[in-house]
Amino acid sequence: MDRRRGARLSAVDEDVERVLIDEDVIGKRLNVIAEEILEEFGGQEFVAIVILKGALVFTADLLRRMPVPLQIETLNVASYHGGTESSGQVDILDGKLPDVKGKRVLLIDDILDTGRTLHEVGKKLREQGAEMVRSCVLLSKDKERAVEVGADYTGFLIGDEFVVGYGLDYRGRYRNLPYVGVLKDECIG
Repeated sequence: MDRRRGARLSAVDEDVERVLIDEDVIGKRLNVIAEEILEEFGGQEFVAIVILKGALVFTADLLRRMPVPLQIETLNVASYHGGTESSGQVDILDGKLPDVKGKRVLLIDDILDTGRTLHEVGKKLREQGAEMVRSCVLLSKDKERAVEVGADYTGFLIGDEFVVGYGLDYRGRYRNLPYVGVLKDECIG
């Protein structure tokens, strides 16, 4: 079955057991989230800090819906280290945070799972003097978190399963899928 409108079924599509959230549904939800963010930020300039690499696709599509002046910074953070579960350690691979002193910040991540990444990065941004820090995630897993944290803006609530696509990967693959899906068991391992 073709999972993308007018596109050929690819080898990576064949690795997907099922589509959890399709491309059209994602697009409609991004319109709503963008409006909510614009309303809270009052159309004023802010800094979007993107957690790489997973939030890259989500961020690009989200920020194109916001006709306001903004800065985009990236932060290379690792917590999965190639597996399907968080390692429990959040590493900022770039070694430093962008300058946020006195600025309004939107922290964007792909998925809220254990809560460690949003908690640690948000805490560090506040310590660096950010005027305001809000968080936005594409997906939030419905599960108990290792750290008590929530996102200010959430695209979709999902079950506690490993997902790929729309920026999310497994061992560096599947980020380019235009939907969020669940891999076949034989593709993980």
